[in-house]
Amino acid sequence: MNKPYSILLYYCYAPIEDPEAYREQHHLLCLELNLLGRIIVSKEGLNGTVSGLKEDCEQYMATMHADPRFAKTDFKVDTSDAHAFTKLHVRTKSEIVHSGLLHIDPNARTGKHLEPKEFKAMKDRDDVVVLDVRSDYEHSVGRFKNAVTLDIENFREFPEKVNELKEKYKDKKILTYCTGGIKCEKASAFLLEQGFEDVYQLHGGIIKYGMEAGGEDFEGKCYVFDNRVAVDVNKVNPTVVSECHVCRTKSDRMVNCANPVCNLHVSICEACGWEMEGACSTECKEHPEKRPYDGTGYYQKELNGYNPLKGFNRRKKTDVQV
Repeated sequence: MNKPYSILLYYCYAPIEDPEAYREQHHLLCLELNLLGRIIVSKEGLNGTVSGLKEDCEQYMATMHADPRFAKTDFKVDTSDAHAFTKLHVRTKSEIVHSGLLHIDPNARTGKHLEPKEFKAMKDRDDVVVLDVRSDYEHSVGRFKNAVTLDIENFREFPEKVNELKEKYKDKKILTYCTGGIKCEKASAFLLEQGFEDVYQLHGGIIKYGMEAGGEDFEGKCYVFDNRVAVDVNKVNPTVVSECHVCRTKSDRMVNCANPVCNLHVSICEACGWEMEGACSTECKEHPEKRPYDGTGYYQKELNGYNPLKGFNRRKKTDVQV
């Protein structure tokens, strides 16, 4: 049965002269197409993940590709029975992924792009190191077999780990990977800047590898930034690598601790989820601010007054210019 909704994951490094003006135009386009999701606009480009009806997503991609700045945008497209988001956020930031590496332009220099089949053929060689550049909560639920992972809470901590990598792997070929490819653009470029000579990146990330190479040897699930939280990518030799934070049995069920002061993002099995009422510890279970647990471990973020319709006059789609 065909699923009526699509989920798009994409990024594009392309100069945007006036990010705030473009943000308003792009936001209106998403409203007109009834898309939900998160999009970041900056002087260096776009980073987005949205969901909508298949035909609306197709029109969105066509509109993007019609703009010369974003003509080469590589959309990773998944299908769904419903929206993967409950809100629309289109915001401007200094970077499309927070790294602190504002001086790096991936269009000028970055690691060599490997298509999924090329990555698969190369990843197990003795002269290769497969490097996961994602945060710890992401690789805790899934990662490539034998990959080097980093103890970082946010991608902006990546530059601090490069000296450690240099001591161990300076003479190796480095194959970087992340969810959809965006973090690798700056991570691989920074590795080159720091003296690594052979640096590669998985084009399209884990998501594209699952779609085009069957996900072989990706152990566990891939963490995603929508209501699905984590998705299967391995159709060849799937495994579960993460453990329940409470009882330590194998579990790839990711939740946020019901205590908002803690809000720890970890794997908790369904049985422990109900027993602990969504909390990661006894202390959090007894916390006076603990949120009601509905079995999902997912809690809507506060909007803090954010209104996606503020300042917009609804117009016909033919009036929209991006």
